[in-house]
This record gives sequence, C-alpha cells and structure tokens, in this order.
Amino acid sequence: MTEGAERFHAATGDEDPSSLGQSGEDRAAAVRRAMDGLWQIRKVMNPADGRPVSAPAEWERRQPLRAVALALEAAGISASALGPDGRRTTTGYRVSLVDGIVRVEWLGPPGSKAVLQQHQQLQHCMRALQDLGWQALEYRGARQHRWLEVEPPL
Repeated sequence: MTEGAERFHAATGDEDPSSLGQSGEDRAAAVRRAMDGLWQIRKVMNPADGRPVSAPAEWERRQPLRAVALALEAAGISASALGPDGRRTTTGYRVSLVDGIVRVEWLGPPGSKAVLQQHQQLQHCMRALQDLGWQALEYRGARQHRWLEVEPPL
C-alpha cells in the first residue's frame, strides 16, 4: 500500500472537510485512486468464475463503512460535514454503522430543507451503491426521517 493510500479516508459526513486533507481536484484524484484500488481488490479477491467486479470483495465486507463511503464519494455525491463546534454545516450523505449495518442518511444544517430532499437523494445514493453490487433498502421512521440500510449480497 502506498503512503498516500494509507492516509486516504472516504468522507462519511461526520468530519470537518479540512480534516480529509485535500480539496478540489486533489481530493477528486485521491478518490479516483482509491476506487482504482478497490477495482483491483475486487479483481483479485472475487472468484474468477463469477462476476469479479460486480460484487463487494471480502475487504469491503469487513470494512463496509469505509467501502460505502468511498462508493458514494466516488459517485460524486456530496457528503454532509461538521464544523469545529460539532454542528452540521453542509447538506449531504452521512454514513454510519448502526447495530453492525451501514446506514446512509441525508442530513443538513438546521433550516437547510435537507428533510425535503431525503427521498430523492437517498434514491440517488441507492442507485450508486446498487451499481457497485451493494443491497440497499430505504426506511422511514419517526417524523418522516428516511435512511438506507446497506449490506453486501449474500
């Protein structure tokens, strides 16, 4: 693994964007390199007689939070962000682990109207994840809050 790859962290939506270390074109290039690495992992680890790049590899299954965050960022979907005070500053996806299952939410700062965008944006996230072989289902909870639960196929 190269030095740059060791330091790469996909945006989960729970960090200050400056903590990711790069912005703009440098960040986009780092995400492309990470996805290229992921494709290589899939080619090497997935069975040759199956569909080697169309399903999550064992590495992704062991680190689903990182893999899902990378997939969303690579799809060009904006991540939410937190400011130094811990308050949400940007509308976008947030990836977390809840009871061992990856949860994707669409969140924003107070007054951002992110709640009105949830269904449409989560559907966009779902399509991006399904294109990479993940299974995603949308749920709706209290006060119409929506989220995706994401898992690799069995």
